[in-house]
Amino acid sequence: MRARMALLQAGRGYEAVEVVLREKPASLLALSPKATVPVLHLPDGSVIDESWDIMRWALAEPDPQGWWERAQSADNLELVRRNDGAFKRHLDRWKYPQRGANDGQPPQVHRDAAKSVLLEPLQTRLHHAPYLGGATPCATDLAVMPFVRQFAAVDPDWFAAQDLPAVQSWLRDWLTSPLFGTCMQKMPTPNQAGSGLD
Repeated sequence: MRARMALLQAGRGYEAVEVVLREKPASLLALSPKATVPVLHLPDGSVIDESWDIMRWALAEPDPQGWWERAQSADNLELVRRNDGAFKRHLDRWKYPQRGANDGQPPQVHRDAAKSVLLEPLQTRLHHAPYLGGATPCATDLAVMPFVRQFAAVDPDWFAAQDLPAVQSWLRDWLTSPLFGTCMQKMPTPNQAGSGLD
């Protein structure tokens, strides 16, 4: 999602293909032995198979609106590190306790740890400005928002009851934004698409 949003924001044309990971198509395996998504196949034949790297490719040059530049502050890079590391691990253990990766801990332990590691720092940042880029959004907003969305959706009533008003408002604004709406349009599967995973 964050890679698609960055491509859309940058005005980069692309063909999107939905991949069901339990039925990985040969075209995905041919492009990236990691067989994870997203995968961006560039016209010169090169492949980018990490979402943050796809965001960099889409937004960094040119960057007339500063979406990538504003994401390069130490605070913003730290938020991405937390999001992609500890928060994602706790989110998975909160969202999928049946997978048995909780080491005997109740899912709520991971829920509370996720709140502490990312949502509370986000609340502090967003209390002072509407976006992680300040008065205007940046790549950090795009990088973090899809995971906060996942977290909120596990137990919406619990999330709504938390003392995180700035985070809740920020998430609500993104979920009703035209950029998010365009990003969420249904994509074809590899069998429906013409040229594979570009």
